Amino acid sequence: TGMVNAEVDVDIRINVTLNRMAQNVTKLNFKRRKICLKGMPHTSVFGETGILQNEVLVAGTPAETTSALYIAVSCACAFVTVLAIGLLACYLRNNKSRRHGDMLQESRNGSNSSAQGLTPAPVVSCGMTAPLTSRRPSYTRLDHCDRSNDLQHRIAQLTIQRCRVRLRSVLLEGTFGRVYKGSYTDEDGGEEEVLVKTVTDQASSMQVSLLLQEGMTMYGLSHKNILSILGVSIEDHTAPFLIYPHQGYTNLKRFLQKCKLCPEGVAHTLTTQEVVDMALQVITGMQYLHKKRLLHKDLATRNCVVDDKLRVQITDNALSRDLFPADYHCLGDNENRPVKWLSIESLTKKTFSTASDVWSFGVLLWELTTLAQQPYVEIDPFEIAAYLQDGYRLAQPVNCPDELFAVMAYCWAMSVDERPTFSQLLVCLQEFYAQLTRYV
Repeated sequence: TGMVNAEVDVDIRINVTLNRMAQNVTKLNFKRRKICLKGMPHTSVFGETGILQNEVLVAGTPAETTSALYIAVSCACAFVTVLAIGLLACYLRNNKSRRHGDMLQESRNGSNSSAQGLTPAPVVSCGMTAPLTSRRPSYTRLDHCDRSNDLQHRIAQLTIQRCRVRLRSVLLEGTFGRVYKGSYTDEDGGEEEVLVKTVTDQASSMQVSLLLQEGMTMYGLSHKNILSILGVSIEDHTAPFLIYPHQGYTNLKRFLQKCKLCPEGVAHTLTTQEVVDMALQVITGMQYLHKKRLLHKDLATRNCVVDDKLRVQITDNALSRDLFPADYHCLGDNENRPVKWLSIESLTKKTFSTASDVWSFGVLLWELTTLAQQPYVEIDPFEIAAYLQDGYRLAQPVNCPDELFAVMAYCWAMSVDERPTFSQLLVCLQEFYAQLTRYV
């Protein structure tokens, strides 16, 4: 006002908010000291009309101080504007990355992380040159709902009366799971030999649910190398029955273990030609599954059956965790997985594709040549991922031809792009099988 001499402290506080929900506030504080001189009233650089006047400011006058203040405020506003734009750009980029990461994580985990068995593949691929693409979260949630409804529909379609099923003898038994040999009588009075998977009264509701979910994955499949489910029996206050056709088949892993030397002698001697023939049957079965947009995710000899003529069929993995507990391990994530059969990307990222099934087939082929020895028996399950990332693989079995071990090694390539497809494996082993027959 020009009435007195004084020094005035001026504080300018600016709050910048990018996201109210996140309460992300940036506070800017500017401090300035203004000097007022008596007898020299303030003169604005703007006229009464608000239009900038042409003035000559004398150095050291209050007008200079006021002008400098305006310049400082303008610079501060420009700086704040640039800063706000930069922070907004970073926020949008981070938010986009977070949403993308959530989509990938949801695609990897699937709608039910406890289910390790067959899963619908989001992409059909004859080869394995790229992993299966992820789906958006909304589609995944919808897919989970559809699977639940589809499971109920499948059970309704396959439901049979419990009185038509007779249990005879126990073939396999675990802590809570059992596999029976039995018979089924149809409506016309015809009797058929069947396998029955069920659980004991000590099984939890989660174990019962997992039995139904994994047991129904082969529903509607028809192939000579696939063991499809025949029926389901669910009654109140009793354990569910999963019924499969039985034509003299036995578990492939149990069969291979019996082929080893025992006190009574050798139960069965497998030739290289027979091993290759069984591997070819598994390949054709897996080709059929992938054609039906299904990933197995637990391909191993424990999830195959074989008859006395060495005809092989791939089965689901229902009850496998209980019947073969040594083959599954929990790595602190509350999920029991076949870690020594899984590919490197399935172990570290929980991503599955047709290429990861090829990796598991390589381990299955190793099982065939070793008569179902445990893979990586000397490696701790918690160290298997680092072991594989360092380039180590299963050793060549004794008496295993170099050509056959080369096929295994190709299946265990670090990159999914470098692994062969099942079509390529079929051609390769068919040629090797033809060479073996020429020498017999």
